[in-house]
This record gives sequence, C-alpha cells and structure tokens, in this order.
Amino acid sequence: MTTLKEFEDALREQGMHMALAILQKLRDRDRTKRSVTPARRIAGKKMTPELARRILELHATTEMTQQEIAFQLGVNQGRVNEVIKRGKWLDDNPAAPEAIARDKAKARMASAATRKRPETREVRTAASSNKKRPNPKAGSQAQLLLGDL
Repeated sequence: MTTLKEFEDALREQGMHMALAILQKLRDRDRTKRSVTPARRIAGKKMTPELARRILELHATTEMTQQEIAFQLGVNQGRVNEVIKRGKWLDDNPAAPEAIARDKAKARMASAATRKRPETREVRTAASSNKKRPNPKAGSQAQLLLGDL
C-alpha cells in the first residue's frame, strides 16, 4: 500500500503539476472543514420509563450495538445494558431498587456539596516534637535485610 507522501513524490517525479495542484486544493478544503468535535456526552439524561422503552425499541428493531444506542440517546452504555438484560427502569416505581439507589446517590452528592470539610492542621510545639511517636509496625514482623542472609 502506498502512502500519500509516496504518491505525491511519484507525481512530482512524473511532472504532473496539475495533479499536485488538485491534491493541494483537496487538502486545503479538508483543513477548512476540519473542526474540533465536542465530547460525546456532557451529562447523561435522567433514566425514565419512556427512555427505557425507547432503548428496548431500538434494540429490538435495529441492529445497533448497546454503545450506539447509548450514544444516540445520550445515556451511559451501562444503563442500556441494565435495561436490556435486567429490565431495569421500565416502571416509574419509586420503591424500585434502581430508583432508591439513584435517590441515595443524589442525597450523598447534595450533602457533600453543602458540607465542606474544614482543614485540620496539627500545630507542633517544641514539647510535642520531642515526644517519640509509637511505631505502628512495632508488633508486626521484622523486616529482613539483604545483609542478613
């Protein structure tokens, strides 16, 4: 297989300047169309029974992979797997295990955001720095050195 650079060199050797000009125009056109694409998914959609039914519908009627379904609907591939394999999220029951887990996670996130951990620093004085700290490994096995062998 020939690389583009080798093809270009062959065109130069043969004196095909028109073909080189066309190639350069194509390169310039590609550069102008090129852009940085955004991330695939900024934030996932909230799983609802309607979204779960849409996942099942796409899975049954198309030959799309779980990853393709997830990308199209803006959800995580793991959620697509949960719906297809385990039938999760199909009802709007607030007592469903996945709904309870979601609500607990939301509560943890909310409490972590409101409660900031204060920084605790230990202030050492001359008297406290002279005290010997107990060795936590004192009661454990002794380390064998290479010279001991």
